Amino acid sequence: MSQPSSLSAGLVLRRVGQSAVGAERIALLEALGVHGSIAGAAAAVGLSYKGAWDAVQALNNLFDRPLVASQAGGRRGGSAVLTENGQAVISAFRAIEVELAQALSAVEMRLTASTDTPPHDWLWSLAMKSSARNVLRGVVETVTDGAVNAEVTLSIGEGAQIVAVVTRQSIADLGLAPGVPAMALINASFVILAADEGGLKTSARNSLAGVITAIDRGAVNDEVTLEIAQGKTLSATVTHQSVEALELAVGSRVRALIKASHVILAVP
Repeated sequence: MSQPSSLSAGLVLRRVGQSAVGAERIALLEALGVHGSIAGAAAAVGLSYKGAWDAVQALNNLFDRPLVASQAGGRRGGSAVLTENGQAVISAFRAIEVELAQALSAVEMRLTASTDTPPHDWLWSLAMKSSARNVLRGVVETVTDGAVNAEVTLSIGEGAQIVAVVTRQSIADLGLAPGVPAMALINASFVILAADEGGLKTSARNSLAGVITAIDRGAVNDEVTLEIAQGKTLSATVTHQSVEALELAVGSRVRALIKASHVILAVP
């Protein structure tokens, strides 16, 4: 028998060109079965009445037979009951979830046997979504405690490091400690580029040397991408005027300056 997996997967069923049916909608159906009304189910799953009503209508439209039979109005606000088809859909969805969990556990066991890196580490990296232009994976190297804030140094490979200043509470909440994998999130607008000259002095805690690999021209600003370590790139948003003044071009060596307070850390 497969052991419980440390990973989890979300199941979404979708036909081409149609709305998706995921765990949230199945939870709504289950709540309807318990409470017998859309209002009660909406409150149970944290939806507005309209949001729950719209979801029920969408679900009914997806199937050849309604999943929910509802009766509006009445002194008690109407009722909603699961049809036989609705109960069958819930059972099928939950059965698929069980099969998926078992399959994921088996895959994790095989991957664990074939690599030194825990599968959940790189699977989390694949699933990571962020509005930040730069998302750099690394491992916590040091945590320097302070009265209110702490300084966290993240090793991102080939001697390159990212330093972040975060609150002590964040250190505790995220479980940050040496050896813990983490992601550094940095907006491209927070990255300042400067000529890579040996005598450069700056108050920015992070000063990363790199080579420009691409310059994408925009209407007002340009996006400059530089390689700061093998396979690790950093993007900066700078004005046309700055690109011209610094004579930036593909192949140029530059420094990326980033304040430690502008680095956000995330963990699996």
